[in-house]
Amino acid sequence: MSTIHKDPVRATQMMLIIASFVIVVAGMKAAESIIVPFLLAAFIAIVTSPPYFWLHEKGIPKVFALLIVLLVFLTFITGIAVLIGTSVNDFTTKLPYYDEKLTSQTDALFSWLVNMGITEEQINLNKIFNPAAVFNIVANTLNELSGLFANGFLILLTVIFMLLEVSSLPVKLKKIFSDPDVSISRVQLISENINKYIGIKTLISLGNGILITIFLLLVGVDYPILWGVLAFALNFIPTIGSMIALVPAVLLTIIQLGYIEAIVVLIGYVVINTITGNILEPKFMGKGLGLSTLVVFLSLLFWGWVFGPIGMLLSVPLTITIKIILDSSDETRWIAVLLGPENPG
Repeated sequence: MSTIHKDPVRATQMMLIIASFVIVVAGMKAAESIIVPFLLAAFIAIVTSPPYFWLHEKGIPKVFALLIVLLVFLTFITGIAVLIGTSVNDFTTKLPYYDEKLTSQTDALFSWLVNMGITEEQINLNKIFNPAAVFNIVANTLNELSGLFANGFLILLTVIFMLLEVSSLPVKLKKIFSDPDVSISRVQLISENINKYIGIKTLISLGNGILITIFLLLVGVDYPILWGVLAFALNFIPTIGSMIALVPAVLLTIIQLGYIEAIVVLIGYVVINTITGNILEPKFMGKGLGLSTLVVFLSLLFWGWVFGPIGMLLSVPLTITIKIILDSSDETRWIAVLLGPENPG
């Protein structure tokens, strides 16, 4: 009899959880213009907090340590923004030319295949895969990234307040929790794991972007810095991101240099991504902070639908954060295991 009474209660609880989830997601989507700059500010604060605390530990006052970190960060971002801004505008202007030239090249290739007897009839590639759509998606994503600089002052202020508030957080947590020592240690563990993941991922992604830029510069592909920045951003999406990043660069190489050079670029991307993603990243990251391939793909779709292109770029850091939080509690650890890699270690 008790089991009969428990089932409706569990069903009601499950329905409430699902309804709450739907309401929260709908709220996040409606507040996208506010949440996206906040998430970006939180991401920047996590990345810049280690050097900020390191400078403070060396005896530099908090205000000066904060100014040094922000000055270095702003110099780096401003330089990238200037380089990307001119490249994106020039690239967007040339999109119709690239589309037309790539279409004529693919038509010529299939005509040659028909003449050689490899295929029986001409294939209309645009019905299967539209290269112009790829270039448009890349241009729109980069334009949206550039558009975030319009909120740069708001994001910068949020980062400053976040970094200044971090030092007072333990004191506030002691007043909130009934068992402050256990609760604070759990919060610190969550913070350290998130900081570790985002810090290591940022450094590896930066190295990936620099290697891609140098490689494309040596090959002679147009806009090498643009594709390097794209590779840096998309490297936050494991496996899938690196494959997405190589498509526009390979297509542009076909247009500009030819098919042989495009194969060289493809091989170069694969080698660089293998070194950074399959050798360096597992060595420094560890398996405990991984996600299954299915979860990566689903999180890409979900956060992209909620927050747009920026949500896609931050999809894995956001999902990793949720996984770390779930893993910190015995009651929700099973969900973290399900989100983890196929062979957790």
